[in-house]
Amino acid sequence: QVQLVESGGGLVQAGGSLRLSCTSSRSIRDSSMGWYRQAPGKQRELVAVITSTDRTNYADSLKGRFTISRDNGKRTAYLQMISLKPEDTAVYYCNLQFWGGIRKYDYWGQGTEVTVSS
Repeated sequence: QVQLVESGGGLVQAGGSLRLSCTSSRSIRDSSMGWYRQAPGKQRELVAVITSTDRTNYADSLKGRFTISRDNGKRTAYLQMISLKPEDTAVYYCNLQFWGGIRKYDYWGQGTEVTVSS
């Protein structure tokens, strides 16, 4: 079982910045790491993904404000968020995916809450 621990969430004023971290209990070198978020009353949505080859993909609405990165040596993925808006308020979840043979493994963190005040 893989454990993902997120940190870095909190309360921030609009226009502020936060950096979220997600540390894995296993190596992430062969894994795609993703950040998703779920606002109250809404479905979980993709924020950003970074593959094992450092290719990145972002939700269109977040490009330019959010940056995903990874440090394989620290088994950690990051989400740098700038120019935060009240609509960015959500629980942010880390996701790890890797292939073991023909099986795809998919793990989620417990989430870290981000609240942006106006």
